[in-house]
Amino acid sequence: MQCGRCWGCRRRLEEPAVRAPLTAPPDGGTKRLPQCALKKMGLTEDEDVRAMLRGSRFRKIRSQTWHKKRLYRLQEDCLSVWFQRGLPHAPSQHIFLVQHIEAVREGHQSEGLRRFGGAFAPARCLTIVFKGRRKNLDLAAPTAEEAQRWVRGLAKLRARLEAMSQRERLDHWIHTYLHRADSNQDSKMSFKEIKSLLRMVNVDVNDMYAYRLFKECDNSNNERLEGTEIEEFLRRLLKRPELEEIFHRYSGEDQVLSAPELLEFLEDQGEDGATLVHARQLIQTHELNETAKQHELMTLDGFMMYLLSPAGAALDPAHTSVFQDMDQPLSHYFISSSHNTYLTDSQIGGPSSTEAYVRAFAQGCRCVELDCWEGPGGEPIIYHGHTLTSKILFQDVVQAVRDHAFTLSPYPVILSIENHCGLEQQATMAHHLRTILGDMLVTEALDSQNPEELPSPEKLKGRVLVKGKKLPDALSEDGRVLSDREEEEEEEEGVPEVVEQRRQAKQISPELSALAVYCCAARLRKLCPAPTPPQPCQVSSLNERKAKKFIREAGNSFVRHNARQLTRVYPLGLRMNSANYSPQEMWNSGCQLVALNFQTPGYEMDLNAGRFLVNGRCGYILKPACLRRLDTTFDPECPGPPRTTLTIQVLTAQQLPKLNAEKPNSIVDPLVRVEIHGVPADCTRKETDYVLNNGFNPRWGQTLEFQLRAPELALVRFVVEDYDTTSPNDFVGQFTLPLNSLKQGYRHIHLLSKDGASLVPATLFVHIRIQCT
Repeated sequence: MQCGRCWGCRRRLEEPAVRAPLTAPPDGGTKRLPQCALKKMGLTEDEDVRAMLRGSRFRKIRSQTWHKKRLYRLQEDCLSVWFQRGLPHAPSQHIFLVQHIEAVREGHQSEGLRRFGGAFAPARCLTIVFKGRRKNLDLAAPTAEEAQRWVRGLAKLRARLEAMSQRERLDHWIHTYLHRADSNQDSKMSFKEIKSLLRMVNVDVNDMYAYRLFKECDNSNNERLEGTEIEEFLRRLLKRPELEEIFHRYSGEDQVLSAPELLEFLEDQGEDGATLVHARQLIQTHELNETAKQHELMTLDGFMMYLLSPAGAALDPAHTSVFQDMDQPLSHYFISSSHNTYLTDSQIGGPSSTEAYVRAFAQGCRCVELDCWEGPGGEPIIYHGHTLTSKILFQDVVQAVRDHAFTLSPYPVILSIENHCGLEQQATMAHHLRTILGDMLVTEALDSQNPEELPSPEKLKGRVLVKGKKLPDALSEDGRVLSDREEEEEEEEGVPEVVEQRRQAKQISPELSALAVYCCAARLRKLCPAPTPPQPCQVSSLNERKAKKFIREAGNSFVRHNARQLTRVYPLGLRMNSANYSPQEMWNSGCQLVALNFQTPGYEMDLNAGRFLVNGRCGYILKPACLRRLDTTFDPECPGPPRTTLTIQVLTAQQLPKLNAEKPNSIVDPLVRVEIHGVPADCTRKETDYVLNNGFNPRWGQTLEFQLRAPELALVRFVVEDYDTTSPNDFVGQFTLPLNSLKQGYRHIHLLSKDGASLVPATLFVHIRIQCT
């Protein structure tokens, strides 16, 4: 039996016959480009996928009269779909990626198909929902069977994509560019084509160095790379010297890691619960070489696969599922919240859509806003009042809540009702809420013995809460019912529309009032320094300016207030383009419902996504203990001395996206910035130098250090930008996560685009150290 450690066994591990190649070896000795990962898995033999590869002619539906024929066809890579416009004189090609699909719905399950798809049987219809801000694709197939083939086929492709390892994703990425660079499609790569490939993958290599690498792989000496020669070129191109150095530090002369050596590495990483059994499990999970597996050894390839896997990522895998205590009162949690949820664009003239609610729920949102106004035919409508935004029916939004609120998270959803309706349509709203939501809707206190006590997210699983005005206890000092945005109304005194709004706000129907059980609107004029009797079922809504005033003038009192009851913060009405404020300031003071415009990408939404990335992305994050204690002395403006040192060594990046694909010679000059978002004394940013003309494998090796006073509130944001001397740097990618979920040691950070989509295989490679004082 081979021992795996002697020279003879090690040589067998290194033989080409057993070394795991970057891609599958050519079949039958024929020389061709490497196969994509999905082809190797046999997915192209699936009947549904084969039908998609042949293509289908759908009707693309946009309006009552706009039903255009479009050809859609899955490409050979099995991860992108091609379609061609029907303009006879100007045919244009378009592509969308399977990885950008959020969901596929059958039948009339989108706003577009419900409104405009009546001419087509539901069995023939499907909707492709995309991540980010891209519009839905509503389609009608020629037959029900063809629609089902695409529904099933896309489900299989998405499942396979989800299961792909980082190596397979990299494999596919390279495969795609190889075929694009192979200009004459002869499965051979000339030096000119290799140079084109290098530019495509975002690296500008010196011609002499590139040609030397090319000739070293050209074993046939015919100025063409083919088959195994291409594989060898790719292997050299994808070498990771920094990983090799770390690997050899622990493997020694034999250049393979035994389980005890891997355990030593894990212990140096600071891995919790690192044991010999765990080290052996990692070898069995990530090692590519079967011979090495049999002898419980890890090769360099296996080591790279481990560090590129979720187990080697910066985000603690234990925090990707629900791990926090979910049995505390609602006021003890940050709750993912949306402002003007119905909008898909600006609040001046953008369209309103029920799809905006569906997208918010898909991002983990647990509190959505319904801006309700009098509508024709006795039916309330939702839109941004006194603007040109389009209108949608209140009952359609409630149906969207019923159908989609709990697809991602089982924890409670809060409907923040901004009521501008008269008594009759308020009663209609209450009727729709009761009849459509049924048992989902909370209509009475869960605990009759303690009706004023806020229940926990766990007790409210699958339930919907209404936040709104209440009779008679919610009467203000001047004897009228409170509007949900009291401060904003005060600022708009004298505006005719607002005068009418206030007249209607003096009235509230008993039917709607009865539904505000745990979230009753209440004015918050000032904060009392001494503890006041808790009123946990009252919710105050503050615009960002008022909230900042409380933070600045009565920081600790505001924190204590938020330990007892809920506070919602929303953007100023002056933000006409639906821009956002930084949510971090509000979280620092314990505000739970920090509402943002989910339709507007930017660093503010990156912070929101990072805050709610953990705990299973369920939309509820347990606040730090200092924000939950009723007698807390914490003040975000005076957090005390530094308690934690965060040291980040930025080592390298891999396969950064090309920003300008239309210009082959445009190569990024990347730099990395690390930002800390927390209490004001902790907020800072530091960045590396830029690397000239290399987005493929830039190296930095620079160390950034941060002193933190309130680490339990801190978010760490990694940003990659394209340096420019004459204009602002262009955004390349980012990743944000809580400091408490950041793993130490050598870690890969998997970058996201501006709208939160994966930029796979783009990564940063860093070393992280956290020291508590």
